Amino acid sequence: MNGGVGVSTRLDGPFRLSPHATDVDLLAKYFRGFGDPTRLRILTLLRHEERSVGELVAALEQPQPKVSNHLAALRWCGFVSAERRGKRVFYRLADERVANVVDLTKSLLVDNQDHAARFKVRA
Repeated sequence: MNGGVGVSTRLDGPFRLSPHATDVDLLAKYFRGFGDPTRLRILTLLRHEERSVGELVAALEQPQPKVSNHLAALRWCGFVSAERRGKRVFYRLADERVANVVDLTKSLLVDNQDHAARFKVRA
C-alpha cells in the first residue's frame, strides 16, 4: 500500500493501473466512476429501485453498448451489482454509501453555487 488510503491496487477492469500505482492513483481512478454524466444518471436511476439494462437504455436514451460499458465501469468500482434473471440483467446500487457520495457532492455544489455558476456556459 502506498499513499495511506488503504485500498489494494486492481489491474483488471476498465480502469487499468500500472503495477507501480499508488493508493492515491487508485483512488483517483475510482472517482472516475462518478466523473461521467451518464454514470451519474445511472446511479440516480438506481437509487430507489433496480432496473434492467433495457430499462436503463430507454431512460437514458443511449445505445445499449454504451450503457453496458458504463455499467461495467460502475461494477468494477463496486458501485452497482447485477443479477441475471433469465435473459435479462438487473442492476441495483451495491451500497447505499454510493448514493450518499452523490448526495454529499450535490450538497457541496449547492453550498458553493456562486462559484459553480461561473462554470456554466452563458448563451
